[in-house]
Amino acid sequence: MAVHIIGQHARVGESTANWSERLPELRGDRVVLREIRVADAPALLAMVTPQEVSRYISPPPSTVPSFERFIARSLAQQATGAAACYVVTLQGHDSPIGLFQLRQVEPNFRTAEWGFALGSAFWGTGLFEECADLVLGFAFGVLGAHRVEARAAVRNGRGNRALQKLGAVQEGVLRQAFLCAGEYVDQILYAIVEDDWRSARAFGSRPTRVVVH
Repeated sequence: MAVHIIGQHARVGESTANWSERLPELRGDRVVLREIRVADAPALLAMVTPQEVSRYISPPPSTVPSFERFIARSLAQQATGAAACYVVTLQGHDSPIGLFQLRQVEPNFRTAEWGFALGSAFWGTGLFEECADLVLGFAFGVLGAHRVEARAAVRNGRGNRALQKLGAVQEGVLRQAFLCAGEYVDQILYAIVEDDWRSARAFGSRPTRVVVH
């Protein structure tokens, strides 16, 4: 499951104000999302290499050194307050099985764009929904985002269904906006607005935790 870039809401403490220096750890029932590290490059390369994962995202780095450079750039963007990049791990394990990216579209993250990729072995397990809820909680509760946008290729049925299941609203079609396997294809623009997201989780949801180390 992948979409292009490459509880209730999160409870936020004062220490999360310095997220650009170090991302707060996000814990769910089965997953832990933590800041990306250069040492994650081999595991992330193995995760995105399969064609079913990489088909609908911008071409990922193809070697460990190039993935290390990608990670270094991501951390540099985080240091400026322009982006955040989380890896997904399972509780009790530190090896990455997925990746979530957030970048600001408007200053101060009032509008953000996100993209994600999850190892195909974990598709259909419910892990994506758990991770996505944690990341949205971080975007709305820590970054102060008002809306979070995503782009998904029209042909990416799994990615489109995943976004719709989260409550993302289709706002338009971007014609020939994504180069996929040498062909320009249409993308669907989705958005999740903070008020809608919080309202949808106002009843019967257990709050997720933002844990800072």
